[in-house]
Amino acid sequence: MAEIFLGAFVNVLFEKFASGDLWNFARKERIHTLLLKWRRMFEQVQAVVADAEAKQITGRGIRLWLEDLEDLAYDMDDVLDEFATEALRQKVMEEPGASTSKVRKLIPNCCTRFNPSTLVSDFRMKSKMDEITVRLQDLFDRRMGLGLKIIAVGGSGNASQRRPTSSLIIEPCLYGRENDKKAIIELLFSDQSGSNKVGVVPIVGMGGVGKTTLAQMVYNDEIVDKHFEMKAWVCVSEVFNIVEVTKSILESITSRTYEFKSLDLVQVELKKALAGKKFLIVLDDVWNEDHSGWSSLKSPFNDGALGSKVIVTTRSRDVAFIMAGTNKYHFVTELSEDDCWSVFAQHAFEDRSMDANPNLVSIGRKIIKKCKGLPLAARTLGGLLRCKLTEDEWEGVLNSKIWELSEERSHILPALRLSYYHLPSHLKKCFAYCSILPKDYEFDEKELVFLWMAEGLIPKQTGQKQMEDLGCEYFRELLSRSFFQPSSSGELFVMHDLINNLAQFLARKTCCRLEDKLNESERDESISISKARHSSYARGCRDGIKKFEAFHKVENLRTFLPCGSRHQGDCYLTSNVPLHLLPGLKRLHVLSLRGYQIGELSSSIGSLKHVRYLDLSCALILTLPESICTLYNLQTLILRDCKNLNKLPTNTSDLISLRHLDVTGANSLREMPSKIGKLTSLQTLSNFIIGNGNGSTLSELCNLIHLRGTLSISGLENVTDALDARRANLKDKQGLNVLLMKWSNVSANSHNKSVQSRVLDMLEPHKKLKELSINGYGGLIFPTWVGNSLFSNMVCLKFQDCEKCTSLPPLGQLPSLEKLYIKRMKAVDNVGLEFYGLGHSNPFPALKILTFEDMPEWKN
Repeated sequence: MAEIFLGAFVNVLFEKFASGDLWNFARKERIHTLLLKWRRMFEQVQAVVADAEAKQITGRGIRLWLEDLEDLAYDMDDVLDEFATEALRQKVMEEPGASTSKVRKLIPNCCTRFNPSTLVSDFRMKSKMDEITVRLQDLFDRRMGLGLKIIAVGGSGNASQRRPTSSLIIEPCLYGRENDKKAIIELLFSDQSGSNKVGVVPIVGMGGVGKTTLAQMVYNDEIVDKHFEMKAWVCVSEVFNIVEVTKSILESITSRTYEFKSLDLVQVELKKALAGKKFLIVLDDVWNEDHSGWSSLKSPFNDGALGSKVIVTTRSRDVAFIMAGTNKYHFVTELSEDDCWSVFAQHAFEDRSMDANPNLVSIGRKIIKKCKGLPLAARTLGGLLRCKLTEDEWEGVLNSKIWELSEERSHILPALRLSYYHLPSHLKKCFAYCSILPKDYEFDEKELVFLWMAEGLIPKQTGQKQMEDLGCEYFRELLSRSFFQPSSSGELFVMHDLINNLAQFLARKTCCRLEDKLNESERDESISISKARHSSYARGCRDGIKKFEAFHKVENLRTFLPCGSRHQGDCYLTSNVPLHLLPGLKRLHVLSLRGYQIGELSSSIGSLKHVRYLDLSCALILTLPESICTLYNLQTLILRDCKNLNKLPTNTSDLISLRHLDVTGANSLREMPSKIGKLTSLQTLSNFIIGNGNGSTLSELCNLIHLRGTLSISGLENVTDALDARRANLKDKQGLNVLLMKWSNVSANSHNKSVQSRVLDMLEPHKKLKELSINGYGGLIFPTWVGNSLFSNMVCLKFQDCEKCTSLPPLGQLPSLEKLYIKRMKAVDNVGLEFYGLGHSNPFPALKILTFEDMPEWKN
């Protein structure tokens, strides 16, 4: 299975070949003939890829051909990206005033010295272009000797052409596990004997048999919920860090975040929380057989009440014995064929009648015999065949040669390998990229989509759909096929261990996790980290330079991604990494330093001109280097919780590809830099700050027509011209769901109050808005649009610190309003009939939460 990202980069390359800016550049530099030759030869090579994918299972020569083609696609993409970036740079520099900007003098020469002539005539670039031509010719010639044929592939990968899918994959029924569930609940309710207050109930079984699903069903059972005062669910997995596991239990029980790094401190706090309480703790997926580790972990449990229990899911009987102190455990066996069929059928025939498809049922029954009773295999294959409508397609799955491959050699279930093989190419590459994610790593949908975008795994635009929309469709389709599943937190997602193993198997050369590669034998060149294009690693509390020595071998790395718990405390990184190591990784598309409290970035970061995704969350930096403004490809800039950051670069408006700017929690920022309205591709702008200096005015929002999600507008006290608010044109920003408006340092003079009233009146949003928050408004009354019944989708309203307002708007006529919070409205002393909506017969029909807080003039 050599083909992973190949289909993706073929599409990316053809998309770049179609760029008008690229061809203008090529003609100017007289390389258009060469690029035309590349495109024509690559089209011929690409035409036989589908045949190569089908034959690679049994043909080693074909696998090597595909691997060589993948390497070439990456290198060709790098070169074309150099040209496309230069075209972007010229576009920015040709704008009026750009070449005379004083700020540009502050940017290092290494970030601005390129021009078309020096780029193309550069010896290294010319040598690279010649090398690519030779390699492409070689692949072109070899394809004939391998007997590869042109095969027409149906579908273009356009998500709109596929059947719609649902993101809900939680099993509605637990087939074949009723007796297992009953037995485990009986063990939970049984009195324990011996000296231990806390009983341990191990659930043992092979991977994919459904241990975690069974534990979840018990954990969420209504009777179990009433029996225990406290519950906690912690995924342990292969890494058994006692401090982290104990802290996770504490945080799950208390619903709070702790910064403890000492085991003593966290155990003392856990003992307090559990003292005298009957609790249930689930430790899911335990691998570690260290008896002393378990003894240390369970120490705080003894302060709990009699009858407290710990459920442990594990593949190892030895782990079960160590943790329970007995040979008694509940063993989960494979499902019966009928139960396995039920799991398969609920996914495969989601919206189809089995009675109307008897032949598909017959074929499906034969497929289930090959699933070996594993519900994960049945569920994944069911998700695959839900999207296949004909008998021939089902027969193709049944008779695939993949069933004949040795499971022992790769440790991958043939059913899972088959599910991957039948994915559309646009999903194959997105899934395989996920191999860099550690086991049990919880990820957010948007986070993963933004990474896919940065790596060129999603087309820029298809019809009316933006990259983000397509990416979310890809994500939900993988979710519906059980390649992803909801995490225990309910808001994030994870991959099952066996699915994660599949991703690693498929991407073993291209993607790597640093710790895994350093523990493997370098004798196998195919797994050497020097071959990697994408890499992640486990973020530590104090990461020194020795940890990153291997990255000096990786010349073409595209992804630098630290991963860790979202509850991890303060983390520190040696300054050598951001100042010296990273500027040398010239091919980076994804650069994340999330979670590190770094204090400085090198100005040479501007030389990383391929970067599309930059995450500096939690950094302690005061300012960003001005050279960041030369990252013309940058799509996503995340500055969450950069609490010391007081200024964005002056030329931020030059980041013409920027789509997402997240400054949530960067509370020291004083204003948005000028001309922010030039960033017309922006979709995320978490906080638009209006300063009293030379930054952007409120009217700059006018051109940001693609904004969506949440928008906070702060510093509204600095708006002196109400027409700026009208020019912001919030009414036309249909993608916004949540809007926050903030005034501060409110002046008491009447002029200020009248300006604020006109500003708020002009900031009327579109009628589909779902949440609105108004904070610090200094007017006497609210404009008529606030509370208008035409805001039929409004579910949440918040008014806070509006100290001059003497009355509340007619909120009772909002038909969907569920939550209403009113805080510190000092001039409001009562609620009149107008609050309910005069003449409105059924005020607040959907209201669930109503809060009045800190109302000093309130009359009883």
